[in-house]
Amino acid sequence: MENPEPKFGFTRFAETWNGRLAMLGILIGLLTELITGKSILSQLGLM
Repeated sequence: MENPEPKFGFTRFAETWNGRLAMLGILIGLLTELITGKSILSQLGLM
């Protein structure tokens, strides 16, 4: 009998989706920067 994968923590499924969403977030930030002409930090009001 195989050990079932844990439901919480660093699972392969969770880390795959974390990586995909992080790449999507960076892409959206860069595209918004190109469109608005403002840096990501300026968009967030940090600069």
